[in-house]
Amino acid sequence: MPARRIDIADGRAALAAVTAGPAPRSTMATAVRYLLQLLDEKAPGNSVEVRVPPFGAVQVVQGPRHTRGTPPNVVEMDAPTWVALATGAEQWSDAIAEGRIVASGIRADISALLPLRP
Repeated sequence: MPARRIDIADGRAALAAVTAGPAPRSTMATAVRYLLQLLDEKAPGNSVEVRVPPFGAVQVVQGPRHTRGTPPNVVEMDAPTWVALATGAEQWSDAIAEGRIVASGIRADISALLPLRP
């Protein structure tokens, strides 16, 4: 889970600003971290690491716990892709096909968890 919990009102405000158009970097960071927080709440666990550099990462999904080194199940993407997937503005299959998601490991397909409902 992100180190600091994002307040719901702050998260929703940042998400609204980001989805409305270009937003400051700090607003994008808050929106990304808020959506990662929602993912953690929806699918708590430690078997898949979802990374959205440079803003955040979270370990989710029940299963074998990872403790050292590079996790065996990793999903990584940029912030605009994460926001689009998490809000339902884009489909997982489209982002994968376009090479905007790097996913490795047998548990790395988190499409069933998306979109999130903020």
